[in-house]
Amino acid sequence: MSLQVTGQQYIGGARSAAGSTLLYSVNASTGERLPGAFHEATPGEVDAAARAAAAAYPAFRSLAPAQRARFLDAVADGIDALDNAFIELVCQETALSAGRIAGERARTSNQLRQFATVLRRGDFLGARIDLAMPQRTPLPRVDLRQYRIGVGPVAVFGASNFPLAFSTAGGDTASALAAGCPVVFKAHMGHMATASVIADVVVRAAEATEMPRGVFNLIFGDRIGEHLVKHPEIRAVGFTGSLRGGRALCDMAAARPHPIPVFAEMSSVNPLILMPQALERRGAAIAAELTASVTLGAGQFCTNPGLVLGIRSAALDAFVAHFKTAIAAEPAQTMLNAAGWHHYVDGVRKFADTPGMALLAAAPAHPGQASAELWQADAELLFQPDGRLQQEVFGPCTVLVVLDDAAALQRAIDALQGQLTATLIADPEDLADAAPLVAALEHKAGRLLVNGYPTGVEVCDAMVHGGPYPATSDARGTSVGTLAIDRFLRPVCFQNMDDALLPAALRNANPLGIDRLVNGTHTREPIVA
Repeated sequence: MSLQVTGQQYIGGARSAAGSTLLYSVNASTGERLPGAFHEATPGEVDAAARAAAAAYPAFRSLAPAQRARFLDAVADGIDALDNAFIELVCQETALSAGRIAGERARTSNQLRQFATVLRRGDFLGARIDLAMPQRTPLPRVDLRQYRIGVGPVAVFGASNFPLAFSTAGGDTASALAAGCPVVFKAHMGHMATASVIADVVVRAAEATEMPRGVFNLIFGDRIGEHLVKHPEIRAVGFTGSLRGGRALCDMAAARPHPIPVFAEMSSVNPLILMPQALERRGAAIAAELTASVTLGAGQFCTNPGLVLGIRSAALDAFVAHFKTAIAAEPAQTMLNAAGWHHYVDGVRKFADTPGMALLAAAPAHPGQASAELWQADAELLFQPDGRLQQEVFGPCTVLVVLDDAAALQRAIDALQGQLTATLIADPEDLADAAPLVAALEHKAGRLLVNGYPTGVEVCDAMVHGGPYPATSDARGTSVGTLAIDRFLRPVCFQNMDDALLPAALRNANPLGIDRLVNGTHTREPIVA
């Protein structure tokens, strides 16, 4: 199919290009400007997009879950139908490989279908019914029924490192739409053409499945984020990016006359702990596996293992020798964009300027490309107030900290800030006495791994991609997996409401056929009035 890239906003199902400021996408590998221009949204267009989403909200949230599911399935089908020309376009804008983009496209469509399944299943509604007990003493109980509805229009900010799975129709958008929340999507400047093509797919799917106009809106621009977050019609924000950017959005949202939640996935160094027996038996293999994880995709993963902790030993020394060799042999890689490369260079330069840090190994440097680097830091730096060692450096580097004993390792874990992941590389003997370590890590991270590497995130019901601050702004949610829908739902209780006025999820006949908690027991049976 031919790609339609007009460079215009999508507002209320129609195109808009009121702004005179033009933006351009570039080839990430060459820096050359790609064909076509994008109109930066004006404040008036941001306002129109938010109001279009608000106008769509009452009808959209009231649709039967199965209708919204058909919409998500149609978006997934449209994304799968995009041909090789689309893959080539994304590769140009991001310097990611065709294989990576093909895999990410499958992840994007699959997660849309997973949310469609959640909608048909109905458990997201959280239906709870406590029937009236007029004969109860000393006081009778009234009829109480609760379910969950979408919070309202959601602003979603596209991520740099995942042009599909965390972008236009990615996890934040998919979960918000599943919850019944129209979306205003702000395209990332690094892949505007990609965003435009996917937006076209979403809008066509909305039209084909008869969704309300304005259920999905797309705007371009680098200076419009504040207008969007502060707009009174926006009720929540989804963001994946830097700590600085996420904090700025959180502060804006909190300062509104009507504060709203920001679900920001921001910064994590994803500590990986090397246990003694595992190093003794398979140190060389661990070094090769860890190198592959650190350098995967030029290290441009929020789950990249940026901090490695180990207890001083001869086995650790042998591991470090293998690790240094593996890192030094890695070819330099092109990053997603020039800004990302400059941030990476600045990050490793700060390591070089920090007393107590030493460069152990580095791959050959190429101008404009990211070279893999292995640093070692004194353990005391973990406890420094500025948190320098725990500030994410987005790229293919990691920091090793050698600790004197198990007690020092426990203290290091206790000093960690919130993380998306924490990993134990361990053999059975290592795990025999690891309960205190696991308990500490559970308090620090959203996902704990044993003998795996964090740079792979399965999209499923049980996945958690979140964690305590600064990994995210709200540790109670996840941005990957079907539980992500919870971020954009709120409970509503009906007291003594006539059956005909109740939402379908709470009516006596249970017309949706869903599992409900009735008087403390899960059942799908209708209620006999």
